[in-house]
Amino acid sequence: MFRKFWKTLKFFIAIAIVLIILPHSILPVKSSDIKKEVVEEYVRLNNSEKRLSEYSDDEKALELKLIQLDIINKSRKKNNAPPVKLDILASRVANKMCKEAAEKDFIGHWNTAGEKPYHRWAFAGGYDHVSENAYGEWSSADYSTSPDAISSLMKTGHEKFMTERPPADGHKKTVIDEPHNFVGIGYYLKGKQFRYYEEFIDRYLEFENIPTEVKTDETFKITINTGKGTFLYYLTTYRDEFPEPIPQAKLKNKGSYSDYTEEQTLRLNPWDLAKFRRGDRYTIPLSFNKPGLYYIHIYIDEKEVANASSMNTKGKIQASGIVIRVN
Repeated sequence: MFRKFWKTLKFFIAIAIVLIILPHSILPVKSSDIKKEVVEEYVRLNNSEKRLSEYSDDEKALELKLIQLDIINKSRKKNNAPPVKLDILASRVANKMCKEAAEKDFIGHWNTAGEKPYHRWAFAGGYDHVSENAYGEWSSADYSTSPDAISSLMKTGHEKFMTERPPADGHKKTVIDEPHNFVGIGYYLKGKQFRYYEEFIDRYLEFENIPTEVKTDETFKITINTGKGTFLYYLTTYRDEFPEPIPQAKLKNKGSYSDYTEEQTLRLNPWDLAKFRRGDRYTIPLSFNKPGLYYIHIYIDEKEVANASSMNTKGKIQASGIVIRVN
């Protein structure tokens, strides 16, 4: 009897030792593992952000997203990409999309209004470049809405992205793309439907005087502050038709989205952009002669190219997601 008891005791002692010495990085993160001051900082940021307030998170949801942020950053670290921070506005954009996708029973990158991710981000007030991942699942019975259940579902969604294999590994590539420095995390769970979206952000520039709407042939200016040691490398614009509503049945059949359109309307090379620089600021005049939505891509580099030469955007960071409506 004593031997059996001692054998059992030794087993539990061994388990306890393993748990004590096991690296913290491979243990599941819990709310209690998140530093109080980190949660308080994100609560402050959440309270100060007024855009899309109807899709804001409460403190518990923020804690769950900080747990998920740790999982995302572990995936990035494993693939030699730097960590990202949680973005409040991007999380609200993701929350809004998750809610609509769950309630309308679809998964994808277009909403029922026909808007793509960069449209929705810009219409919410975002100017940085955005890349979106989407995941959803459903059940024959109602899901549990407990915090543990929500965390588990978000983790499953992210793991689905990370287990992708080439050539069908677009979601994984989005997660581990090095230039990303922020991410919005959204989820919606109700009844038999769950949706989870990641909105990765490339934030490197400060934007001023960006209009949401202009008239055809109206000249306007956008101002961009690059900060020290960064220069604008290339600016190009793509024209979209105005979005039109998409029937629910068609939404289910739409797959990945392109981060551009077939109609490229403007190209400004590095030496063209250099003419608009005054210190760290560029003030660039623009005008468009046809109605539509104009999607502005701006690439940056650490070196300025002031004289005409060969150029290539490969390896350069796309640092804008501006969309302007032209009537």
